Amino acid sequence: MTLRILHVGKFFPPYMGGMEVFLADLIQEQRRQGIDAQAMVHGTPLPDDPPWVHRVPVQFNLVYAPMAVGFRRALGQAIDRFKPDVLHLHMPNNSALWALTLPSARKVPWVVHWHSDVVVSNIKWSVALAYMLYRPFEQALLERAQQIFATSPPYLQASAALRPWLDKCDVVPLGINLQDSSPGAEARAQATSLWRAETQFKLLSIGRLTYYKGFEILIKAVSTLPGVELLIVGSGELHDSLEELVRSTTPAGTAPATRLLGAVDDAQKHALLAQCDLFCLASRERTEAFGVVLLEAMQHSRPCLVTDLPGSGMPWVVSHAHCGLHVPFEDVEAWRSTIARLQHDPGLRQRLGKAGNKALQEHFGIGPCERATARHYRSMAPGRSTAPATRGLMVVIATHNNANDIGHLLQRVRALVNAPVLVVDNRSTDATCHLAEQHGARVLRPLLKMTTWGSLQTGIRHALVQGYSCAITIDAEGRYEVEELPALLAAGNQADMAVAYFASSNSLPRRAAWQWFRWLTGLGLRDFVSGFRLYNRAAMQVAASAEATLLDYQDIGTLLLMRREGRRIAEVPLAMHTSRIDRSKIFRSWANAARYMVVSTLLSIAHVRPEPRNRDTAKTG
Repeated sequence: MTLRILHVGKFFPPYMGGMEVFLADLIQEQRRQGIDAQAMVHGTPLPDDPPWVHRVPVQFNLVYAPMAVGFRRALGQAIDRFKPDVLHLHMPNNSALWALTLPSARKVPWVVHWHSDVVVSNIKWSVALAYMLYRPFEQALLERAQQIFATSPPYLQASAALRPWLDKCDVVPLGINLQDSSPGAEARAQATSLWRAETQFKLLSIGRLTYYKGFEILIKAVSTLPGVELLIVGSGELHDSLEELVRSTTPAGTAPATRLLGAVDDAQKHALLAQCDLFCLASRERTEAFGVVLLEAMQHSRPCLVTDLPGSGMPWVVSHAHCGLHVPFEDVEAWRSTIARLQHDPGLRQRLGKAGNKALQEHFGIGPCERATARHYRSMAPGRSTAPATRGLMVVIATHNNANDIGHLLQRVRALVNAPVLVVDNRSTDATCHLAEQHGARVLRPLLKMTTWGSLQTGIRHALVQGYSCAITIDAEGRYEVEELPALLAAGNQADMAVAYFASSNSLPRRAAWQWFRWLTGLGLRDFVSGFRLYNRAAMQVAASAEATLLDYQDIGTLLLMRREGRRIAEVPLAMHTSRIDRSKIFRSWANAARYMVVSTLLSIAHVRPEPRNRDTAKTG
């Protein structure tokens, strides 16, 4: 079945901001890959709009935010008509907040694409005031979201808005369409006519003429550089004040070093990028989060010069791609000297341009970005997007600093069940990853540290997407006995999920805790925290669901979800052949144990014990 995604953005081409370029490229790539993606954005409908773009007219703007009175009604109608599997909200976007008020929207999983913080501006007091009103709704939307995409590691680390939700965040760098963007002859001729004939060094900057872009710095920097010309592409509220600055910094009797071109079409933009010697971004606030236009400059092998803006992804893109240099922000003299350096070093410019184009092909195409987002979509709507079950068993191992054990564990797994092994490494600081790869396992290493359940769930989702019919999970930090793999696998015929039970490792306090939860939940298990489990495909889909993502552990919450969906659970008594140190975080201290008991008790009480649709819990062995 085709996966249906509804994107909620701000604008869409022909409006050519970076967020809009990315959104258009992403949707087109998703549709090329067989995903039915549509967009709900601001703007007046255009005659040549494709049927999957829905624009809602804007009545006015308030502190740079478009106000579309009919957006809530249009979004509700789109959800009712289209019935999306995932709602993909692109932020910042005041109209996306309407999703909080729509019952139909709250029934759909949400992904938030975090393009930029709303920066509490030191330059514009009106932005700071407006954010005080906006922030509670923004945080409510983030709380409701099941996945948040940040566009670069530095931006995620510096974002105060995302700090409470780091466990939901993943870094997915933006990308652009890598198809040939070479301008036609007419666009090249038009672009050539815009540069003065006597210009020796051509600078280009592109962006909305607004307070955080720092165009004033560039204008001042180039005003005294001989042979240098700066063209600025874009429109905005600062046009008149920037024109006045150009006039005031131009010596009498000379041609201005800077010209404002206003808005241009896409072909002319690419023609200017292809002809310039250096592309510049002088942004001075973190509102400049990534700089998609940098990728467009890299597409034409142009070197880039950007401000070293703390907490922004813009300098990260340039450093990661080795495509340019950094300048301290708001430092006119530093800009002037660095431009002069690049003006007189064509070899350096050529090396930076080539490196940027290579990095673009490898890391910043729209393809990797589409694949990363699609993986998260699949986890939220597994029934629509997982591959058919054409393979057998996969063994999933969650690890963290298990270098002493991982080699032996992988050797025994291969010898006992002859199945592919996926190791999900939770940011180990020892040789765990290296040793796992040496022993033939595939290793996934998330960008951010996860809970053990998060690691196991990541592995289960991978097995689903790859078409495996069942998965055995092993928490390498918990209790398991690898020699008992065949016995656990044999129990798979009796239930949807088989849970290992090691009687010898249950202390008196644990037995008392499990007795309490047996009475509270009606689940007849003797151990609720064992991560040594076997899932068939139906159970894997429950474990990979959006609700299961919200759990901290693989224990009571997962079991209650299985029961609610009518999945059969079997507990399999096994022997513990090897003495193991129990590194369970739950029972590491009395404080952890007390917290676990309280949270799990509340979770159990919140679930009404319905009559199960199938036999609830069986014991084998």
